[in-house]
Amino acid sequence: MRNRGNTAAYIVFGLIGIGILVNLLSNPGDILVPLIVFGGIFLLYKFPPNRWGMKRSTSSRSAKGPKRKNAKFRVIQGSKSDGDEPPRYH
Repeated sequence: MRNRGNTAAYIVFGLIGIGILVNLLSNPGDILVPLIVFGGIFLLYKFPPNRWGMKRSTSSRSAKGPKRKNAKFRVIQGSKSDGDEPPRYH
């Protein structure tokens, strides 16, 4: 019983393969153009163009000085009571 689903899948995929092969032999442009386009998109996705160019050096950035200044934090006094009592709404 388990092989019945596998054989049906093999038959369907075989027919799909035969259909693609016949279409490729009769009209190669109908299949090759989308394959080339999707292949190019896949290659651009897998290897983005920013990897192709020259690598930026971070040494010029560090030579100029620190990237940012340390922030000076200050406490804003709120209206909460100073005691360790639980909140009133409990």
